[in-house]
Amino acid sequence: MMQEYLRRDLGMCFERLGGVLIRGGKNLNREGRKESPRRALRQATPKVKPGHYQLLLTVALLVFSYKPIATAQSSAVATAPLVINRDSHVVVMEYESWFGPNAVTFGGAAAMPFLQTPDMQSVGGGYDSRNPRIIRKHVEWLEYMGIDAALIDLTNNVSCIFNSDWFAKKYLTGCTPYFRFNNRNIRDNTGENYPAWTALGTAMKLIPLLGGSMEDVLYKDLDGKTSFEKEIDYFGALMEKYPNLSVIYEGKPLMVIFVGAAQDPSRADHPEWLQIRTFLHDHPEILSKYTFREMAGYLDSQPYLWAPGVKPIGPVKIDPQYGFWSWVDRLNPTCTVVPYCPYYPSYNVVGVSGEERVENLTASIATAGQNSWGCPATTEKPNPYCPDDALRYGPDKTYVTFDSFMDYAGELKPIFLFIHQFNEFVPPDEGFDANTDDDIEPANLWGNDLGVVKEQIEIYRQRVKNH
Repeated sequence: MMQEYLRRDLGMCFERLGGVLIRGGKNLNREGRKESPRRALRQATPKVKPGHYQLLLTVALLVFSYKPIATAQSSAVATAPLVINRDSHVVVMEYESWFGPNAVTFGGAAAMPFLQTPDMQSVGGGYDSRNPRIIRKHVEWLEYMGIDAALIDLTNNVSCIFNSDWFAKKYLTGCTPYFRFNNRNIRDNTGENYPAWTALGTAMKLIPLLGGSMEDVLYKDLDGKTSFEKEIDYFGALMEKYPNLSVIYEGKPLMVIFVGAAQDPSRADHPEWLQIRTFLHDHPEILSKYTFREMAGYLDSQPYLWAPGVKPIGPVKIDPQYGFWSWVDRLNPTCTVVPYCPYYPSYNVVGVSGEERVENLTASIATAGQNSWGCPATTEKPNPYCPDDALRYGPDKTYVTFDSFMDYAGELKPIFLFIHQFNEFVPPDEGFDANTDDDIEPANLWGNDLGVVKEQIEIYRQRVKNH
């Protein structure tokens, strides 16, 4: 029953509402409930008025002409993959290539990116992720901040993208030809990063984030293969063609699998995370080629996944039997929402006793509370924020949430430091103002935060170097 409950509520999907695809599923609370209702993105009523497009396009032209003056030092080179060992400290940005006129649009998002492409103006503005100018500018910005690799997200509707019409009719509700077409555009957008980044000669690398939250990814199609296998094959072919863009971990190219937010800890329930591990164990031809890690979310609020004896008085260690990395964790040491608060980010430890290393940590510029970003204002609480939100801004517009996350990163010095996130934009995962949006890409609500992130990454690298 618990397994069914989790799978029902942790499904990550795009829904076609009001003629537009929206994304949902990562903003889930400890019990697996969606933290906010999905809101339709209406192409006919974009947040940014048509009269504002000239200003946005002017800003975009200025942004396109901007050249970063410096980049962070990294051991990565464009002509070879990045090899990670226990002494490494790499910074990875979570990155989405979802956007396009026949994919995800910005029409219902509160924030509008400064970058614009003409083909998106009729659907509310924004940019096409496959546009070469957009890719080039994103690469320049990521390099400027000192990013080593991007975690590229293709986690939604995996079976609809990769499996047959027969499979869709048998197992998938809503996988219409139009829906499949849009989601395959997202796949193609994501894959386009490999040839585009190679042509740009960047030293940064790409790490695929696969979809593993839905049970149907392990159902066999007519050809005898699962969509999980097909997604691995898809990125595997790109890695083989563009080997210099891979991150090598434990001797093999790294892939990460998103298994949903809340996790069932009981092996007796055969949860999806365990089914995936069993599948990989039973397919040594796959496991011998790639290194895999499973990624969940909001592990800050799932104490049954923590190592025995861990108390929430600082970052929480995950029990090695689970070993989940986190897509996003909350950080709010002073909140009092019962029974979840306080919140601290999670991490894993690898290595033998006496030679242990923190493997991963995820830092965010803002984090939502248990009930998403917004809570009704009252006389006692006149602002619209939830009491356990961690907002982008502190007093005097200081970046207190991100600074606090990076302080913990400097203490833990993980092998992989993930930054959540560059450019998701769409609700319900993103909120209604700058304080309730965890994106970093320059946009109208918060301006340009690249320098804020760059500075904290430089401080982090200096702490690691001094250590």
